[in-house]
Amino acid sequence: MFNIVEVFNRSVTVELVSESIFKQDEEFEVFINGQKSLCTDRNVLTVAGLLPDTKYVIRIGDCEKEFVTEHESVLLDVRKFGAKGDGITSDTAAIQAAIACCPKAGTVYLPAGDYLSAALFLKSDMTLFIDEGARILGDTDRNHYPVLPGMTMTTDEKGEYNLGTWEGNPLDMFASLITAIDAENLNIIGPGTIDGNAQNSDWWVKPKVKRCAWRPNDIFLSRCRNVRLQNIKVMNSPCWTVHPYYCEDISFLNLYINNPSDSPNTDGLDPESCRNVLVLGTVISVGDDCMAIKSGKYYMSLKHHKVTEDVYIRNCRFERGHGSVTVGSEAAGGVRNVRVSKCVFDGTDRGLRIKTRRGRGERSVLDDILFENIIMDGVHMPFTVNMFYFCDPDGHSDYVQNQNPAPVDEMTPSIGTIAGRNIECTGVSACMLCGVGLPESPIGRLSFENIRLSFLPEGERVPETPVMMDNFDKMSGRSIYAKNVRELVLKNVEIKGSADDAPELINVEKSELTDVKYMN
Repeated sequence: MFNIVEVFNRSVTVELVSESIFKQDEEFEVFINGQKSLCTDRNVLTVAGLLPDTKYVIRIGDCEKEFVTEHESVLLDVRKFGAKGDGITSDTAAIQAAIACCPKAGTVYLPAGDYLSAALFLKSDMTLFIDEGARILGDTDRNHYPVLPGMTMTTDEKGEYNLGTWEGNPLDMFASLITAIDAENLNIIGPGTIDGNAQNSDWWVKPKVKRCAWRPNDIFLSRCRNVRLQNIKVMNSPCWTVHPYYCEDISFLNLYINNPSDSPNTDGLDPESCRNVLVLGTVISVGDDCMAIKSGKYYMSLKHHKVTEDVYIRNCRFERGHGSVTVGSEAAGGVRNVRVSKCVFDGTDRGLRIKTRRGRGERSVLDDILFENIIMDGVHMPFTVNMFYFCDPDGHSDYVQNQNPAPVDEMTPSIGTIAGRNIECTGVSACMLCGVGLPESPIGRLSFENIRLSFLPEGERVPETPVMMDNFDKMSGRSIYAKNVRELVLKNVEIKGSADDAPELINVEKSELTDVKYMN
């Protein structure tokens, strides 16, 4: 069985109904109108090369389903607008002209070639189609990129208009290679590539120094609705790679996001203050968190509050990176209802990673976050929750790092329920679970059920600090450390090869440990 997830004008994405995680044990064939279209083992797959306004029958095994591709009013080839696609000539103006001329339900088409470009601005009711062998290649001169001002007062001086953003604050930033502002009904489809080309520019040189404006993303979507990205490769980003910002109803299907492991702050996919986010069949390997779910810092929460909620991540693979799926730390607006399921975490530093700190504010409520049916292989620290994260200029200050209870006020964040179930972890090195709450605002509930975990042999483990806070010792082979937690629930947990034989619990108000087995 399979479900048709999304139909585009020239492609379709489907998802198998299966208990398997990310992929099948064996490859299978996919037929379109009786003809073999592809062979794959992936649970989420995209069939490209279709025609608009056309009825198709897709068959996988014994299951068949009909669909009709979406209407397309016109296909505009950027080469007819003067684009060269030679990787040398600037094609920015030619591609932007095609976008400007594109009518409702039209498609801007990039055939095979390397299209050197600075920032491109997409609009509503269009499709950007980057074909096989086509690559949008980022211009290496930052002077060729316009700046998006952080905040501009409205003419009546009654409000403010936000464009640029940097690490949760409304600050000037360079426009991204692909930028969309207030767009609706927008599609970006592959199987081509969006390459920020940052390794050949100076974006990664002194990355925390502002030069005219802050670094851009590969893809920046601001206040957009009904946006779908499908079957594209996104790589070598100057900063966060794909950044949806104050968006609703957005889908990321069969993306491949890749940055060098040592590239600075190149998170893979960072939905910030977004609602109804779907991530399916996506593979991410980057230099920071693979996914980081955010909702801004205190000012944006106070003046432009929007919770990030209803985030569904399924049948994905996250490789390398500091965290597989992270919540925070710029989450002053709150995050709720996150579901991560049937994913593979491979070789990341942390698996589930929650991070916040004093100063995020009382609206920073991180709650109802569930990871289930996950395979973690070589993840150093599968579960970490940290309320002393030492980010921002004042991150090492006494206010943020003091271990004594502080007054609970409008600047105090909180964490509700964080849960994991049906998870297998192999090759763990530092710890299984490390959760550190604030003494004045303990973590609400940590619940882990049906967990199978094995550590690397002692000689292969490297001590590491599981949570980024001051004066916290490195760990190696530690099972469970929980401090300042209201409720800790562990059910049917099997731990092999740890250096300890019991959890260490400090200021945990209630603990329920059922069938927790140490096998050392």
